[in-house]
Amino acid sequence: MELTEKADRLGTEAIIPLLIKLSIPSIIGMGVQALYNIVDSIYVGRLSTEALSALSLAFPIQLILVALGVGTGVGTSSLISRLLGKSEGARANNAAEHVILISLGYGLIIGLIGFFFADDLIHLFTTDTLLIDLGQRYIRIIMVGSLAIFIPMIFNNILRGEGNTFLPMLTMLIGAGLNIILDPFLIFGIGIFPQLGVDGAAYATVFSRLVSGIFITAVLFSDQNQIQLRFSEFKFDFQIIKEIYQVGFPAMIMRLLASIMVLGMNKIVGNYSTTAIAVVGIFFRLQTFVLLPVFGFNQGFLPIVGYNYGHNNPKRMKKTITYGMLSAFCFTLLGFLIFRLFPGYLIKLFNQDPKLISMGTTALKKISFAYLLAGINIVGSATFQALGDGLPSLCISFLRQIILILPLMYLLGEFYGLNTVWFAIPIAEVFSFLLLTVWLMSTLKKAFSNMKEQNFV
Repeated sequence: MELTEKADRLGTEAIIPLLIKLSIPSIIGMGVQALYNIVDSIYVGRLSTEALSALSLAFPIQLILVALGVGTGVGTSSLISRLLGKSEGARANNAAEHVILISLGYGLIIGLIGFFFADDLIHLFTTDTLLIDLGQRYIRIIMVGSLAIFIPMIFNNILRGEGNTFLPMLTMLIGAGLNIILDPFLIFGIGIFPQLGVDGAAYATVFSRLVSGIFITAVLFSDQNQIQLRFSEFKFDFQIIKEIYQVGFPAMIMRLLASIMVLGMNKIVGNYSTTAIAVVGIFFRLQTFVLLPVFGFNQGFLPIVGYNYGHNNPKRMKKTITYGMLSAFCFTLLGFLIFRLFPGYLIKLFNQDPKLISMGTTALKKISFAYLLAGINIVGSATFQALGDGLPSLCISFLRQIILILPLMYLLGEFYGLNTVWFAIPIAEVFSFLLLTVWLMSTLKKAFSNMKEQNFV
């Protein structure tokens, strides 16, 4: 009875307090994760500008790992929330068991690829021997230890699907907090620890994720959750895999597009200078501090919309979507103001190179305009996912990151120079917003119409 009441709150509690209750833990967790991304790069930036550039070159590969984890996680959270909304608890349990096996498979495959081909992967992005050496050392450790990264990233979404965002937050706090503590000891060789440089940053990441992964695994296999794992009763169901990736695959491709975008940006700006590559890396680290809280907010937003969609409650869905978009706008508006007012101070956190500071300040000021719409676009994409349709999010993301940003950056650079390439990001955000608005309104109108017919019947 207690577990049923826990699920019912998604359809009965006041929306704003419920959004806050479900989102705050994820926002805090994502905020700490964003802080880790920044602190990690700050420490590496203290080694050299080349070390910072090497991490920027390795970043697209890391985004591929994130794509696999986030795509699977989004599909899992969406499916479980909809199954629980339909009172199909046994099938939700089976879906969670499928996801655990998928995670183990990802870790094995990526680990083998990283062990044998890390050097070849980095060599695809640059011919600079120093950057290749630094980059392949870092990414080999990350890929070989990828199982430790996949487990907390994916397992957290099993709990989010049932509306539990506190324990996933705690998992992220454990991982990111431990990472921040370990970084300086392993990078610079403080006390009894060896000085490992960029290798130390990678080892700190893998070890901290391993600890958080052990924690969330213990939680999942306890009997305190609505989802109950019983592998003795496991039955393979291809339909579950299909339903997970019906939503998850588009989300995965969206993240893979981000990897291609970063790679393309590095190639474009690298034609001007290696310092510009470092600027791209700094920008994406700082951007996580602006956008990850919005993704954290989505972890509370998505199960409410998905549950009420399964329960045929359009009125509650409309309110949740409206509140969600207003909240996301406030998050990214703050990012806009910080990028506009303090760009030089932000760049100085990473490195004191005058050329880097000047180039980075110009970039952040021009990119900042994108944040006036970015939050709304993120929540709009999450709304499609909550309805079990990830295709629109994929199409909009493809338009933004591949069709618009990269060609715009190239053309702006060719005609007006490096200082103008950064305008490509806000321009792409505007076009994405226009397409998302039309598509989402059409989708919601159709969904609400179907729900009314079902209620009438």
